[in-house]
Amino acid sequence: MTKKTLADRIQIRLARKKDNVFLTREFMDLGGEDQVLRALRTLVRQGRLVKLGYGVYGRAATSRLSGQPVLFNPNGFAGAAREALTKLGVAWEPTEAEQAYNEGRSTQVPVNTVVRVKGRFSRRLSDGASELVLER
Repeated sequence: MTKKTLADRIQIRLARKKDNVFLTREFMDLGGEDQVLRALRTLVRQGRLVKLGYGVYGRAATSRLSGQPVLFNPNGFAGAAREALTKLGVAWEPTEAEQAYNEGRSTQVPVNTVVRVKGRFSRRLSDGASELVLER
């Protein structure tokens, strides 16, 4: 029996989890910080994960159009960003425009990923194509 590498053990844990967004600290019990970061970088290079921001990773799938790894989330980047904010312990709520659309007070569909953040949060979250916009 061969000993599993840290990247292999992280992949096994990823397969067991139902989440689509992962934080670096979720894997710290498997090894040292540098080792975990190196293993996560390897998984990003292999196309199994997509880096969304500092210490935040998302599940990846291969794009049928370009063959490149893209973020895999049923709710798109907006869902992944909100899941990341929740996991990071940041209090957030939908913007006024999104609430108006959901309640039927407006017919304008919010296009950009915007959330209202309560408190302090200064990280940038993006998947390459789109970036999370913070409203205070």
